[in-house]
This record gives sequence, structure tokens and C-alpha cells, in this order.
Amino acid sequence: MPRSVNHVASRARRKNFMKLAKGYYGRRKNVWTVAKNAIEKGLQYAYSGRKQKKRNYRSLWIVRINAGARQYGMSYSKFMGLVNKSELTLNRKVLADLALNHPDAFKAVVEKVSK
Repeated sequence: MPRSVNHVASRARRKNFMKLAKGYYGRRKNVWTVAKNAIEKGLQYAYSGRKQKKRNYRSLWIVRINAGARQYGMSYSKFMGLVNKSELTLNRKVLADLALNHPDAFKAVVEKVSK
């Protein structure tokens, strides 16, 4: 009995994978083995990048909160310690937004926390 190879499925699989290589430079866009390696590496970077984005935003929020707190003579760590003690339910994202875009509201938070 002859060997049955499902060329239709394997060709479709390769075709879908090669669509992901669109826009790549050189052989990465049209040579199967090179493109496959480039796409797999790109997907790995995309996965880790989604994790790094969360880290980057958190560090950005911390920088903004620190800058806002220092205007009122407080360091970031002291400020966040007081926020946690006062059981204020504002997270870093909201605090950073207040510090950047609504300084009066941030000042009210600092005064409420430091009492």
C-alpha cells in the first residue's frame, strides 16, 4: 500500500505560517526553514514582551508617584507605606494618573494619608 502524505494539510499549515512572515527582510519572508525559525523567535519575543510591558508600566507609575510625592516632602516608599497603613484602595496606576494629571487631587490624597 502506498504511503499517504496529506500534502493539502501540510501545505495549508506552511501557508498560514508564512503569512506571519510577511514584512520580514530577506530570506526570512520566503524560505520556509528560515522563516519558521524567525517566526518562532518572534512569537517568543511577543510572549515575553507582554510580560515586560506590565513591568515597564509599573515602574513608570512608581516614577510618577515618586515625583508627585517628593513635591510634598515625602519619598515614594514613605508615601506608599502611609497609603497602605491608611487602607486607601487606590492602586499605583490611579495614583500615578492623579500625580500627573490631577495634582490637586493628589495633594488631597497626600494630606489625607499623612494625617
